[in-house]
Amino acid sequence: MTSHPDIPDASMALDAAGVAADDRRAREADAAWRDDVREGVRHVGDLDSLPLSPAERAAAEAAATRHKVRIPKAYLDLIDWNDPADPIRLQVIPSPDELAEQEGELDDPIADHAFSPVPRLTHRHADRVLLFPTYQCAVYCRFCFRKEQLTSIGRGYTREALDEAFAYIAVHPEIREVILTGGDPLSLPDRALAETRARVEAIQHVRLLRIHTRVPVALPSRVTGGLIQALQGRLMVTVVTHFNHPREITEATDRACRTLRQGGFVLLNQSVLLKGVNDTVEVLEELCRELMYRLGVKPYYLHHGDLVRGMAHRRTTIAEGQALVSALRARLSGICNPVYVLDLPDGGGKVPLGPSHLEAREGETWRIRGLDGAVRGYGELVGEGGTRSRRPSQPTLVT
Repeated sequence: MTSHPDIPDASMALDAAGVAADDRRAREADAAWRDDVREGVRHVGDLDSLPLSPAERAAAEAAATRHKVRIPKAYLDLIDWNDPADPIRLQVIPSPDELAEQEGELDDPIADHAFSPVPRLTHRHADRVLLFPTYQCAVYCRFCFRKEQLTSIGRGYTREALDEAFAYIAVHPEIREVILTGGDPLSLPDRALAETRARVEAIQHVRLLRIHTRVPVALPSRVTGGLIQALQGRLMVTVVTHFNHPREITEATDRACRTLRQGGFVLLNQSVLLKGVNDTVEVLEELCRELMYRLGVKPYYLHHGDLVRGMAHRRTTIAEGQALVSALRARLSGICNPVYVLDLPDGGGKVPLGPSHLEAREGETWRIRGLDGAVRGYGELVGEGGTRSRRPSQPTLVT
């Protein structure tokens, strides 16, 4: 029996129904994250709806004139409004302390502009570049080191805005890695993400696409099947999230990270060390452990606070940071430990700040401090052509 050419058979009808169901789910997923943005704080006037005292509101509105305010509803709902020191609140609600700038604070704390040969691109390291498809974010963090760029108007995504950047990447074969940053690249529509990904992977010498994003933390509903498909292609994809506190780890962020992992992406996390938010070993220990054990996200960097204008009240000292990461090293598995780094203001890159365990060298013996705090002697043993041929003594405790 043959089917009439004008009448679809049952399998075709089932396929059509499946496609229609997929389209409906995709539309519902897109509507969910867009509603999350719309129902949150999108401009300074929305601060009036928050449970702030009149004095707090006035101070927040004054600070918001210096740096945009945007908070999706999902992230806003994490705030305990009865706690003035709530760690979520301190990251996104404007503070009057932001108006107290100090000499030496910078508009461009890590010298993005000095290493920008063409618009929308920074080339600071030989084998990788930063690409800025947008300067808009799903959430505006008060401590952001690019806050001055984020206040610019009309710097969203267009294909033409990236033309010079892609032309530059194409003629520099040493570039192996393209890092989408901004702004937050995952705040873009799926079509713009897919287009950007396709343009990157069309350049054959590029091997990896990296994405720096706060979306899985502040707007986890944005991580949809459409977003995953937009980023899948020839390239290995690494997504670097930005969790700063264990309170940011929720069922929704768990689902978002699981979706990204199932999409085949490598997940890393970079945190910023923030006074009053995560500057205790207990908070960092819980954060790093839950990132790895629950979300499957490797703690990658713990950033020392950059010299952002008006952020002195959130910066710790380097010595405080070193003490924290030293304590973490003794408490956590190696895969749970981030590297404590400072992004040098002159563009010198990220340098490790963690305390050294090498105390001194005495001839062929090193004095090394163990995780228990005790300093031991360690004698080196090298092979042919080395400087030591005798059997070393057993490592001994140096008192």
